Amino acid sequence: MRIKNPILLHVVGILALCLGATVAQPQDVSPLQVNVDWGKTIMVSRSTPTLQVVTNPMLNPGAPIHDASFAALKALGADYVRYVPWLPYPKIAVAELEPPTNDKTAWDFTYIDPVTKDFLAATEGHSTIINFSTIPAWMFKTDQPVKYPADPNQVFWNYTQGTQLRDPSGKELGDYFGRLVSWYTQGGFTDENGKRHESGYHYTLPYWEVLNEVEEEHDTTPEDYTLRYDAMVEGIHKVSPQTKFMGLALARAGLNPRFYEYFLNPKNHKPGIPLDFISYHFYAHPTLAQGLNEWQYTFFDQADGFLATSGFILMLRDRLSPETKTDADELGVILPTDHLEIAASKALPDKIPHLYWNAASALYAYLFIGLSKQGVDVIGESQLVGYPSQYPSVSMIDYNNGKPNARYWVLKLIKDNFHPGDTLVATTNLPGTPPDITAQGFLTPAGKKILVVNKRNYEVTVKLPEGFEHARLSTVDEETGDGEPRTATADGANLKMAPFAVTVVQAP
Repeated sequence: MRIKNPILLHVVGILALCLGATVAQPQDVSPLQVNVDWGKTIMVSRSTPTLQVVTNPMLNPGAPIHDASFAALKALGADYVRYVPWLPYPKIAVAELEPPTNDKTAWDFTYIDPVTKDFLAATEGHSTIINFSTIPAWMFKTDQPVKYPADPNQVFWNYTQGTQLRDPSGKELGDYFGRLVSWYTQGGFTDENGKRHESGYHYTLPYWEVLNEVEEEHDTTPEDYTLRYDAMVEGIHKVSPQTKFMGLALARAGLNPRFYEYFLNPKNHKPGIPLDFISYHFYAHPTLAQGLNEWQYTFFDQADGFLATSGFILMLRDRLSPETKTDADELGVILPTDHLEIAASKALPDKIPHLYWNAASALYAYLFIGLSKQGVDVIGESQLVGYPSQYPSVSMIDYNNGKPNARYWVLKLIKDNFHPGDTLVATTNLPGTPPDITAQGFLTPAGKKILVVNKRNYEVTVKLPEGFEHARLSTVDEETGDGEPRTATADGANLKMAPFAVTVVQAP
């Protein structure tokens, strides 16, 4: 997630007109033909589809959609689920909000533990990636101490002040995160003054991601980040030696390639520091005047740019640290109205059309196909819960009724059907076919399957390959609403797909 300071524009009225717009189907309605060569292997999949959970007040115990959100997370049963307590709510994200003195320390997990425990309970039995992404502000050199709200649920976007640590060696930083991890893995920790703090927790934390979108917080350089990464890894490894680590989590994957060039070079790290994973993010960013008619092109054109960037990142990885795995762990859309709400510090009237959720779902399915073909290890949708004033357009839960929306159901559809070890086979649109759909064939233990994505805001007809005339169909589209994918049996070779529909076609 990234924070901006958007300029309030005078075209909000135009947005309202655009959002509900529809587009006519093209004159040529001939079926779009998909060719699958089941005997030609592209690669064996290494990709796991998953999601991230970002803390905010709607996930606090007692919040209106708390129970339903964590129930949906548990029902999903995903691996590599990313958990991010982050900066807008310092009391939910930072365990020591004041610097220690000789007399006392300020360690306090009152507002952190409830959501963290609920998350770990909902993901029990599955791997998780923990990322307490916010460094205590007092560790940075600032002109004045950073003040934060007394109310843990009051949003505060200006917590990450300062650029240089007051302890340039990073030891103070590493010790903080070592104690934080010890709280959850070793039953407690001993603070800076030698006092023991007991938690009773003995969780296993298989993966830890070191900070988040660092190029947009504290003006972090590749050199600064690498030093902080090493310090945090050392501090955490002392108390949790089995934990593996993920680095970078860059907001703008291709903006500064030097982050990859510097970080992935083992010579720039202390001896023995692991480079288990790197991560990077992508959000489509339409303009304020665009609506569904434009989104059908903007989302996927921007996704193509990201896929090209991802390929470049993988090339750098292969050259510098080929054993390092990859995680695209924030994928989605951020509508410009989200930034208007942040600038206004309040929720604005909800003008997101219902079909948007299907458009954003189709984007994730499209990215899953593209990133799987690149060999990206983890493909993470963002995020479980957003709501008006807190990035509503990224939510996978309907913040009005607590039900999973289309973005959740497409993730579950993909997660239930495609797994590492499946074989991706050559799949192409026949020559002359408009690029309105994307499809990918998979050989799975359950048989031949095709993931088909309608990228357009109009119905398309897809001609299925021979042998799929009576295939089993599982579909998420606007008709399914906040419900699970509907199933049907194909009636002949032609598959009709509603705007932004995502369908898994399984051979009979």
